[in-house]
Amino acid sequence: MSQTISRSRGPVSGTAVEGSRKRKPFLLDFYSTAVGKKYVMAITGIIGIGFVISHMIGNLKLYLGVVVEDGERVYDVDVYGEFLRELLVPILPRTYFLWILRLVLIGALLLHVHAAYSLTVLNRKARPVKYQSDRDYQVANFASRSMRWTGIIVLLYLGYHLADFTWGWVNPGFERGEVYRNVEASLSQWPVALIYIVANIALGIHLFHGTWSLFQSMGWNSPRFNQWRKGLAAGVATLIVVGNVSFPIMTLAGVIEFDDSVTSVHELEEASE
Repeated sequence: MSQTISRSRGPVSGTAVEGSRKRKPFLLDFYSTAVGKKYVMAITGIIGIGFVISHMIGNLKLYLGVVVEDGERVYDVDVYGEFLRELLVPILPRTYFLWILRLVLIGALLLHVHAAYSLTVLNRKARPVKYQSDRDYQVANFASRSMRWTGIIVLLYLGYHLADFTWGWVNPGFERGEVYRNVEASLSQWPVALIYIVANIALGIHLFHGTWSLFQSMGWNSPRFNQWRKGLAAGVATLIVVGNVSFPIMTLAGVIEFDDSVTSVHELEEASE
């Protein structure tokens, strides 16, 4: 009789009930944890840092001014912009690879913002103390405490930057593909130049703490390397701020000045057809 009763008895442990539930895919399950979100923030942060640095280096071609291409005087930065649109042609159609890169960046940005928001919610529920360690605050007190606000400023700046140089909504006389002309038309205005200066200082502050903290998020931190980490973070932030802030300053100073006698890249393409 005891054997009959034991066979009809249901599970008595929580383990058996949990085991019957459908499990999430590993990546989603990992991302639902605080550690997973920190990893995502670090990885997407590395993608963002790589883009910001490469974008700034490409824009430095503004200082090369006019070059000769197929016997015509054109702006070197415009040639560079056309080069980006031609990446992996003819393996892929024109602009396809550029759009792949854009989609990767958009995905990284969305994940970065979502992970940051989710971590904030998790930390507030768990405890009033933020996830950064005391060591972080000793090294980068202002930068770490202002991460939320500098992040918001950078997001707003990104939207304005796209409306200015990609869509042309706020750029007077916008011409698609003519980077040099669009930069001069936009940054020669004092209010716009000021927006870019303030936004890039905020970007530098954000990158300083972001570069420092991603090592801790990835588990790469060690007291022996803290000074090296601080130097790297300061170097990345300084490089970006100095490079990007130089564009509005040099435009206002007349160093970057558009000459309408220079052939545009589109005119050069039409002439070669």
